[in-house]
Amino acid sequence: MSRAALVLASKRERDQAINWIAKAPVNTRLEFKAPKRTIPQNSLMWVYLTKIAQALPWHGVRLTADDWKLIFLDALKQEVRIVPNIAGTGFINLGRSSSDLSREEMGDLILLIQSFAAQHGVELGDEEQGLAA
Repeated sequence: MSRAALVLASKRERDQAINWIAKAPVNTRLEFKAPKRTIPQNSLMWVYLTKIAQALPWHGVRLTADDWKLIFLDALKQEVRIVPNIAGTGFINLGRSSSDLSREEMGDLILLIQSFAAQHGVELGDEEQGLAA
C-alpha cells in the first residue's frame, strides 16, 4: 500500500488504522488532520464571497467570487503561492484549495470574510443562520 486514508468515524476505522500502523514499514509517514470543513460552512463562504464580489470593486477592478476566495485564503495565510506561467505572460496560483481546510480553519476564514465585509460596508445578511454549523 503506497497511500491510504481513513476518516476515524467509528471503531471499525480506528481498528483498521491500528492494523495499518502495526504493519507499516519503518519510515512510513503518518499524518493526522482535523475534520474537514462542513458543507454548510462552504455554502456560507460562497454566499459571502458572491455578495462581496457584487458589492465591492477592489482597487477599481470587479473581482469574481473565486478571486475573492483567493484573496481571503491569502489573508488567512493558507493559500497563495504564485509563479510565472509557462508562456511568461502572467502568473499561476499554486495555492491550497479551500476544500482541504479543517472546520476550524473554515470558521476562521468565515470570520475573516465577515470582518472584512463589515469594514468595507458590505451587508452580508442573515445567511449564517443554519449554514455555518
